[in-house]
Amino acid sequence: MRRVRFRDPAGTVRHGEWTDDGLSFAGESYDPDAVDVLPPTEPSKIVCVGLNYADHAEESGMEVPDRPLLFLKPPNTLAGHGDTVTLPAGKERVEFEAEIAIVIGEQCRNVAAENAESVVAGFTCLNDISNRDDQRVEQNWVRGKAFDNAAPVGPVLATPDEVPADAAVELRVNGETRQSSSRSEWIFSLEELIEEITTYMTLEPGDLISTGTPAGVGPLADGDTVEVEVEGVGVLEHDVRAP
Repeated sequence: MRRVRFRDPAGTVRHGEWTDDGLSFAGESYDPDAVDVLPPTEPSKIVCVGLNYADHAEESGMEVPDRPLLFLKPPNTLAGHGDTVTLPAGKERVEFEAEIAIVIGEQCRNVAAENAESVVAGFTCLNDISNRDDQRVEQNWVRGKAFDNAAPVGPVLATPDEVPADAAVELRVNGETRQSSSRSEWIFSLEELIEEITTYMTLEPGDLISTGTPAGVGPLADGDTVEVEVEGVGVLEHDVRAP
């Protein structure tokens, strides 16, 4: 199943299903282009994983880590399918990063690797938009990673049965493929990530774990259209505005 949150023409937020025939809720069908598609969850936090693909570590000139590198994005970073993201003003390099995001289904802490799949509600697409100007000169990446709408996410929450273990992930800018890889290339598995993260913090229903980006990251420019596609989830699309 592909679950979707949307605001219907009357302004009411609905929780429905995205099917081949459009959006469905309570026996009614809606055209995706006629409603506002919202982020599929309302997370209390987004836990992001750095350098979880060896080819991205190589292009960044960094060693492959011996444990997951973690940082946070707060809820203000959320943007949805079809939104226009305004980039921070006056920056020379703001980049895209296509990622597969794990959606947490229940409150959990100290989850053993062998039980990790039991706390997963599904998967979605995420673009970890990164302000490199500030990321390179600050320690905690608040300016680099936590600015408004720095995490477009969606369009749906796909349940685990929809997303293969080697699910492909791809990012396109203005129709040109810039990143292409798969879940099978992760350095740290879903099980390892959930076990490590919940050793330190409680995850809440709807929280996201953004699992890292493959090689090919690059700059965004005013007017760009970005598509992040994850096999089994679909395509997250958003535009970019540079003030």
